[in-house]
Amino acid sequence: MLVRRGSAVTKGEKDEPRFTTISGVPVRRLYTAADLPSDWSAGVPGEPPYTRGIHSTGYRGKLWTMRQFSGFASPEETNARYRYLLANGGGGLSVAFDLPTLMGYDSDDAESEGEVGKCGVAIDSLEDMETLFSGIDLEATSVSMTINSPANVLWAMYLATVEKQGGDWTKVAGTLQNDILKEYIAQKEFIFPPAPSMRLVIDTIEFGSMFTPRFNPISISGYHIREAGSTALQELAFTLYDGVEYVEWALRRGLGIDDFAPRLSFFFNAHNDFFEEIGKFRAARKIWYRLMTERFGAQDVRSHRLRFHAQTAGVSLTAQQPRNNIARVAIQALAAVLGGTQSLHTDGFDEALALPTEDAARIALRTQQILAYESGVANTVDPLGGSYYVERVTLDMEDGAFAYFDKLDAMGGMVRAIERGFPQREIADASYAYQRAVETGEKIIVGVNEYVVDEEPQEILRIGESVREWQTGKLQRLRARRSKQAVEKSLDALRQVLALSPQASPGSLSSANTMPYLLDCVRAYATLGEICDAMRAVLGTYKEAGIS
Repeated sequence: MLVRRGSAVTKGEKDEPRFTTISGVPVRRLYTAADLPSDWSAGVPGEPPYTRGIHSTGYRGKLWTMRQFSGFASPEETNARYRYLLANGGGGLSVAFDLPTLMGYDSDDAESEGEVGKCGVAIDSLEDMETLFSGIDLEATSVSMTINSPANVLWAMYLATVEKQGGDWTKVAGTLQNDILKEYIAQKEFIFPPAPSMRLVIDTIEFGSMFTPRFNPISISGYHIREAGSTALQELAFTLYDGVEYVEWALRRGLGIDDFAPRLSFFFNAHNDFFEEIGKFRAARKIWYRLMTERFGAQDVRSHRLRFHAQTAGVSLTAQQPRNNIARVAIQALAAVLGGTQSLHTDGFDEALALPTEDAARIALRTQQILAYESGVANTVDPLGGSYYVERVTLDMEDGAFAYFDKLDAMGGMVRAIERGFPQREIADASYAYQRAVETGEKIIVGVNEYVVDEEPQEILRIGESVREWQTGKLQRLRARRSKQAVEKSLDALRQVLALSPQASPGSLSSANTMPYLLDCVRAYATLGEICDAMRAVLGTYKEAGIS
């Protein structure tokens, strides 16, 4: 018999393996009030611990932002896609960068061959960033940027573009992903070793807390942890503990918790197990409230409220029968909305094959609009609150996350745990178990291992090598007309400040904060590759040790 706190297991009921969540938690046939603690209360939306949402009015006050992730080929082509999305009702933009940009290389670098513009937009300089947002009012359009190791460089380009538009930094809203810890854990797009990388992240948090009050300088991301194969519980625990690690480092810099915590945001995956995902989102808010109040003593109510963006699960999309993905995305998006997300991206149905076509991007956006305006889910706040099953899942997620926190605390924090390979090993084991379940047929994936049919090839978006030629030509012309002296002067100043250790600076910007120097570099039109090479020369590069 399954024994759990407050359990009301029916006599003779068996713990059947096929009835489990993705995290492996057994799911019982029936849930009743006896499955919840005797002192349990659903709480009220907008009130601590925010299990039911951070706003009392939910989506009745304001719908979630429909922020579609997009970027491909050249800045010119991506700018056209952005204008298309905004014209079709998109509420914000989310920038996907190509692999060379993510790794800090220019498009004409030998390391970039074959990858320019393929999985996102190529950005080599401030000139490209200006083109990317040409004709788009950045004071009126919220922008998220999915960039990590060179995040501070791209953010400097963005802020310089705001200046070029005549805009005000204090008025622009958006989010910089800037989550280097999950790169070491899951996505592996890191450049520098962990400690100097953390220094760069804290530089942006410190700078943002002083100069960009409406822009989130970091989006602590569980999305890529989940895409790497983690369970929902591991995604929740590792993501929130990454948040703990960033807070600890910021406090050591000398920042006050309430000076920066209100601008911390999170990014979660919305996967297939509908109720488990909803419970995960609800537990995240409750856990963050406990961390902010009990562990860090934050006083500002804005520090207590976890805000998050969600994206439907790219890893769940199938190349077989790709139009089935429209249904998957709709279910995942509904889970995110019922879980209380602040913004949402819905994947294109063809993304298991390539970057989405314009048609697929429109269907993805229309899915959100149908949820918002036709389904009725926005009419009331946390409509599943009080469901015995949802509340039990929420409590189990909370308990499981704190159990992981105890292990991570004992290791000395997330950086130490990463160096030991702990989160990487946990995710690898979970990913293997899931794949085995699919291969044995224990886990059914419609159109993959059941209900398989012959089908016609899907038309996809293809990115040719002409993008690299286009970007290379622009780089050559840029280098010919800019001031070489100004570029070298700014890069030399950057190298010098990188060699310094930032000191605690309560109430003022650290003299060794790199952001002002990066802004000087991009304003001089130093390229991304040139700036990252200067950083590599001082900070070094990182090679991950294998895990056993």
